[in-house]
Amino acid sequence: MKAILISFLFFFISGSILAQKDTLQLGDRYAEDQIYATISYAQFFNQPTTIFKSNFSYGLSAGYLKDISLNKKGTIAMAIGFGYAFDYFNHKLKVQEVNNTTLFSNQTGNESNIFTSHNLELPFELRWRTSKATKYDFWRIYAGIKFLYNLSNNFKFIDTNNSVFNSSNVSSYNKLQYGLTLSTGYDEFNFHIFYGLSPLFKDSNLNGEDINTKILKVGLVFYLL
Repeated sequence: MKAILISFLFFFISGSILAQKDTLQLGDRYAEDQIYATISYAQFFNQPTTIFKSNFSYGLSAGYLKDISLNKKGTIAMAIGFGYAFDYFNHKLKVQEVNNTTLFSNQTGNESNIFTSHNLELPFELRWRTSKATKYDFWRIYAGIKFLYNLSNNFKFIDTNNSVFNSSNVSSYNKLQYGLTLSTGYDEFNFHIFYGLSPLFKDSNLNGEDINTKILKVGLVFYLL
């Protein structure tokens, strides 16, 4: 299913970008339709007080943004899009699914605790840039909101005896999430941040404390015409 989705995105995006290449030459009004790709350092925040900071984690995403100019010069615009995202977290919150119930506990010792997820993402941006119809190198500030729909998630725990425990598509996982985004920079290379507003889990607690774990990503986004 994920392979079909990714193939569809690739062919649809490629066709749209090629069609746009000529459009950018027509008059003052134009659009910056783009392929985007992000690579980010990722961390959980708002973790329960007994959970320590996660180890090295990262996120990858790619997709297509449709640009809609809001003024004749094209310096102010909005954009909507869709794409695919993969997240990898090396974290300290132990998550297991037992009899359709999600159980949470603290990781102890040197166990391995990995969380991965595949998501469909729907970004919306308000855009300011210094571009022109025939100028492709410019400064930009894009701010917006991104919605994520989880396609699959997996929590893999390996204890000190090398016993492996996998829990996929756990029942408490919040499949629809969202957060604020900011992208700023020059040309293809831009600083990018995603600040999650929705918790990773719903109606969950650890030792009587609500689990309000959210995601923060800081990295680079590349926009390609």
